[in-house]
Amino acid sequence: MSAPKTILAPDPNPVKPKYTTPADACDGHCHVFGPAAKFPYAPNRSYTPEDAGRERLAALHKHLGFSRAIIVQASCHGTDNSAMLDALAHSDGAWRGVAMVRPDASEKELERLHAGGVRGARINFVAHLGGAPDMAAVTAVTDRITPFGWHLQLHLDAHDIRQYRTFLDSLRIPFIIDHMGRPEAKLGVKQDAFLQMLDLMRNPLAWTKVSGPERISSAGKPFHDAEPFVRELIAAAPERVLWGTDFPHPNVKIMPNDGELVDLFAKFCDDETMRRKILVENPAKLYGF
Repeated sequence: MSAPKTILAPDPNPVKPKYTTPADACDGHCHVFGPAAKFPYAPNRSYTPEDAGRERLAALHKHLGFSRAIIVQASCHGTDNSAMLDALAHSDGAWRGVAMVRPDASEKELERLHAGGVRGARINFVAHLGGAPDMAAVTAVTDRITPFGWHLQLHLDAHDIRQYRTFLDSLRIPFIIDHMGRPEAKLGVKQDAFLQMLDLMRNPLAWTKVSGPERISSAGKPFHDAEPFVRELIAAAPERVLWGTDFPHPNVKIMPNDGELVDLFAKFCDDETMRRKILVENPAKLYGF
């Protein structure tokens, strides 16, 4: 196995957004990394990030104007959810978590995660994080989390939706497709992968996050070519869309500035009622704030 690559560190100087977020705004997708001295990274990880613990995330949220957050377990920590659980425990109930769960996790372990604030399980399908998972294991995880009322969070490229559509249509719990399904902006909103994504959003259990413009942009900063994708997804399922910073932005090619991302969201979604739905009402509904 090759040594894990060292990835870009987040921008240390986020600008103050011009857009003022509403009360109870939620960063619907972010991570905590380490610190490694206390929460070691997984030995079999594919990348090594710069430490970005809960204190740094809390300071960023105060600067940006977010009082709630969803901490998503990142693959660099594997199924050891300790750093994420520690962050939740120090949030006074303002943060919820999405864990990575082993298919043989005990009911006691799931109960511990639930009590700690976890409300979903994340599964990676994307190639740079290991590619297609064992679908038997995915089914096992799904069956184990269903009694807890959790959702599935799928890091899945839109061009793979057709391959997994039968599985997605079989789900009986809510599921989220990360980062708009990661379409390539240069191929436009009429590309087959994104049309598959839009069709999937007709499913009342399907959610997505209109986050990660830097992940789908073909033009680079300021990532304006992501706008039509954001607008199409919001129009398709306004009650099942979330937004998040994705801080500290693991595995991006161009590092965004988090304050600029907040203003970019406000530009892409220019109706204040809809902004409140995405930043406050939708996450409150899914995560039980």
